[in-house]
Amino acid sequence: MGKMINANLSKIEECNQFSGSYSKDDVVFLLKPCRIKMTDVVEKERLIQSGQKHYSEMLSAECIPDNRYMTLYHEALDRNAGRLRRDVEALADAIASRPETAAECVVTSLARAGTPIGVLLKRALERRGTIAHHYSISIIRARGIDMNALRFIHARHGSASTIFVDGWTGKGAIKRELDRSLNGNTLGFSPFFAVVADPAGVADLAATTEDYVIPSGLLNGIVSGLISRTVLTDELVGPNDFHACLFQQEFLGDDLSRTFIADIETAPIPKYTGELWTTETAERVRTLSRSLVSEIMAEIGISDVNRVKPGIAEATRAILRRVPERVYVSSFADPEILHMSHLAAKVGVSVIERDLANYRAVTIIKNLGGDQE
Repeated sequence: MGKMINANLSKIEECNQFSGSYSKDDVVFLLKPCRIKMTDVVEKERLIQSGQKHYSEMLSAECIPDNRYMTLYHEALDRNAGRLRRDVEALADAIASRPETAAECVVTSLARAGTPIGVLLKRALERRGTIAHHYSISIIRARGIDMNALRFIHARHGSASTIFVDGWTGKGAIKRELDRSLNGNTLGFSPFFAVVADPAGVADLAATTEDYVIPSGLLNGIVSGLISRTVLTDELVGPNDFHACLFQQEFLGDDLSRTFIADIETAPIPKYTGELWTTETAERVRTLSRSLVSEIMAEIGISDVNRVKPGIAEATRAILRRVPERVYVSSFADPEILHMSHLAAKVGVSVIERDLANYRAVTIIKNLGGDQE
């Protein structure tokens, strides 16, 4: 079986390394590009909530945002590009100071939200003299991390210098999945998890606990190498395959993936005035996060925690990719939530102002098929 896995994984190299719309010097996607049948958003939501299908078994078609939304994206980029650059540099400083990753680091981003952050982090580490490799792999809630991808990485780099990278935390589900997937793994990977923004307070390393707009979080494939969300079905993914994805070639003319990286790397870095991330601040916001989610669930009478999407990026993606019931924001006057008001108005969903503790926004998914724990 080992020979079969090695033969299968070598196909990535035979195909000149699959990098989506990025340069192969920036990232290698350990994913299997496939043709994937699209599922209507409402039907997908019904199938997920009824328990008939897992979310990772279906994709809904993405589209290019309208002109107003793209204007809001560029305004967010103008507002926060420098901050994101500063935060990535702070992560790179911390990673380059760790004995395990000072000389060499395998940046393993979690596709797809982690991919642009991984590209930026790889470059920042290289500027510090660290030999950096960047792979983007799939992890799926309740289904685990792609172990074939980890075998590929282990065969080339071992496991000691690997870190796992994402853009942000919402409730902390991906961190829990990472811990669960790697618990007792025989390859020796540690679930060291680094993000830019950690409002859930669960990361091993972050630049901040503040819930702010990371501009790439407002868009889908056109800022993530034209890669779809990852898919895991028996029809597409064999025992020796990487998890599947759709390469969105039809959006090549609208792709901003490389432009986004250039915009962040050339943005002026502002002076930092906020609270630095520490394990102590993470513990404090973790308590706030869990209390808020429980409070909202009790308030509106739901039992499925997966219907609650806290954090500005997760709340945004829930409107874009799911069927929202309502949107909470911490302040109508907050410029960071303008894009959410626009999206909510387009789909006819109410936006409600309320105290959200350490979050700026929370989206509630509409019940279409009964709560599934």
